[in-house]
Amino acid sequence: MVPWWDVPILIALGLLAGGLAGLLGIGGGLIFAPLLLWLDLPPHQALATSSFAIVPTALAGTITHLRQGRVPTRPGLAIGLAAFGSALLFGGLAGLAAGWILLAMQTLMYIVLAFCVRERPEADATQDVDDSSAPQLAGVGCIAGWTAGMLGLGGGLVMVPLMSGPMSVPIHQAVRLSTVAVLCSASAASLQFLHEGRGVPLMGLLLGAVAAIAAQWTASRLDQFDAALLVRCLRGLAIILAIDSSRRALQLWLS
Repeated sequence: MVPWWDVPILIALGLLAGGLAGLLGIGGGLIFAPLLLWLDLPPHQALATSSFAIVPTALAGTITHLRQGRVPTRPGLAIGLAAFGSALLFGGLAGLAAGWILLAMQTLMYIVLAFCVRERPEADATQDVDDSSAPQLAGVGCIAGWTAGMLGLGGGLVMVPLMSGPMSVPIHQAVRLSTVAVLCSASAASLQFLHEGRGVPLMGLLLGAVAAIAAQWTASRLDQFDAALLVRCLRGLAIILAIDSSRRALQLWLS
């Protein structure tokens, strides 16, 4: 049980996670997972519960983008279905790894991605994603499924840098596609975790419901935010989380 005096903190952090999820297409797992670890959940339980929280958060952002008609159909299906399938696959493998190994994998991922994300030149910012990019987006979706199934993260912090960097997708569109894929990967991972009896579904869904409110608000205003600001936020989050994950991994390894 969570002490009553921690409830305001949980609500505040849930709103923060949701706001960042809608703005950056990250699902919120990068805040949910450390938060649940702070509540003394074991790493495997915390990462699984994080997936439950991501589902309503990403759903709110996805609905907003779909209502605005800003998600291209074929690329959206490619990245979403690939994320769903790979999350089912890797979700069954997560329980085989030690907790400190999972956290070490998070650390490595954050460090790499901090250097991948970049802002496209202003002249290219209005270009959209065409259907020919669907195969590459499917590959990005598979990476998202790996992060969801193995690490309890929706994969947005992986996908947005990969799309905006090597694939040269405008960052606002990368955020929209990432939100769709995060919903699919987190849903698949959650189904796997439910089947295995891992995580605390009720805690995750309640936390995600709070975050969904903020996610819907920021997703509806995504175009109002400058691309350079989004890049700096993603890079800063990756660096901060790399430090936190490495600290936790070292503590588990030494214990």
